[in-house]
Amino acid sequence: MADEIFSTVLDNGLKVSLKEIHTAPIISQWIWYRVGSRDEEDGCRGISHWVEHMQFKGTPTFPAAVLDKAISREGGWWNAFTNTDWTTYMEAMPANAIDLPLRLEADRMVNSVYKEDEVNSERTVVVSELEGSENDPMYRLSQSVQAASFDTHPYHYEVIGTKDDLMRIGRDDLYQYYRRHYIPNNAILTLAGDFETNKMLDRVKRLYNDIPAGKLPEHPAKPEPPLRSERRVDLQGAGDTTFIMVTYRAPKGNDDDFLAFSVLDSLLSGPAGLNIFGGGGISNKTSRLYRALVEKEYAIAVGGGLQATIDPSLYDLTITVNPRRKVKEVIKVLDTEIDRVIQNAVNPTEVARAIKQARAQFAYGSENITNQAFWLGYAEMFANYDWFLHYMIRLEQVTPADVQRIAQQYLIPSRRVIGVYTPTGEEVSA
Repeated sequence: MADEIFSTVLDNGLKVSLKEIHTAPIISQWIWYRVGSRDEEDGCRGISHWVEHMQFKGTPTFPAAVLDKAISREGGWWNAFTNTDWTTYMEAMPANAIDLPLRLEADRMVNSVYKEDEVNSERTVVVSELEGSENDPMYRLSQSVQAASFDTHPYHYEVIGTKDDLMRIGRDDLYQYYRRHYIPNNAILTLAGDFETNKMLDRVKRLYNDIPAGKLPEHPAKPEPPLRSERRVDLQGAGDTTFIMVTYRAPKGNDDDFLAFSVLDSLLSGPAGLNIFGGGGISNKTSRLYRALVEKEYAIAVGGGLQATIDPSLYDLTITVNPRRKVKEVIKVLDTEIDRVIQNAVNPTEVARAIKQARAQFAYGSENITNQAFWLGYAEMFANYDWFLHYMIRLEQVTPADVQRIAQQYLIPSRRVIGVYTPTGEEVSA
């Protein structure tokens, strides 16, 4: 079954996807839960991320003091991430040591220990993480622009949450949130690497079959109405660099428009890596905004960002302003370049290059064993695995007319947020 995908759903609702890759004696495991900041309501902003932290506090079988040493001793590594739409835990191990993380993830799906003293200790850690981020000019700008971009949808909030809510959340809140969302029928287990599918599936069944399904949680997110007029966010703070962030509403990941928007992004600011954990690094020096802003010395750097999400999210453009230029000048150049796409037919050769770069960036983010296990689960968070399999083929089908239509539909000045960070010259706190 080398290089084939096997997927099944256990009786308790846990989806399992396996991909044999025998290029190296390594196995990568990911377990994905359909819970993130999108599932939070007022009073518990940041709880998804905090639960992720608590999952490293151990179980009766795997005490916290044992976990990290056990993984390292076997030559593996592990991590976890919380996003707007999901939370995931991953391990990469030598193939002959994969049983340890298999047992670990099955165990902490149901047996994680939430001790009061560890909850209070971790509160300090999470709040410190938030306060540290608030010293970063780009975080402050991004947070403010994101908040201004959504009025009602939970995407209004950063994943880390708000300080008021983090100080209010208690042990029982965390534990009940964990028990409500960490159930097999709200999860996907993905493995890629050097194993035999039938043997791996048997082992997974023995570990997970007895875990009962739970009541699927409701998702509180409601559709966000469109912006009716341009919004401005102006911040001042430490540092000596001026930043501009411009956001436009973008289609959700499984929307047909997402593919054409990806090509538009590649054309304007350079190809974005949809694998948020890395891979690739295509230069954006041939993009329109780089040539107009950086080469002509209006900016030091420019970049774009497009994320595949469950609900319509944001396309952002971030500009590091040349200190010899004024913000007004830079925005005027930006608007001129966007108007060029909206008003004029896009050169097919230029679109072909943008597609080629976007394909390459996507391929680089899919090339190793860990990335293959990642995509088995990540694509399921906002669409399905077929989305991943057909992504590059569908990119090739995007036409210059599609690119122009996306610009005309989404990059409307009256439906954007412009944020500007103006430095005071004071030193940025550590």
